[in-house]
Amino acid sequence: MKVNFFTRPNCPLCVDGLNMLKLVQEDVPFEINIINIEEDDYIHEKYMLMIPVVEKDGEIIQYGQLDYVTLYERLNDN
Repeated sequence: MKVNFFTRPNCPLCVDGLNMLKLVQEDVPFEINIINIEEDDYIHEKYMLMIPVVEKDGEIIQYGQLDYVTLYERLNDN
């Protein structure tokens, strides 16, 4: 399973979010594809007020303040 993590440089909330996602990754196997929104105008416009954003199969799993329980439940839902 592959999960997209939308972020940008100098974003403390994104650093916290990535750390939380990595904690979930210890219990649920998946790959993290880190995407810098500043490298794509469309993605930047779409997510600039929402980051960090976790997306799987084109569906937003969670954004903003990420928490373990929500991420775990959504990513462990086989």
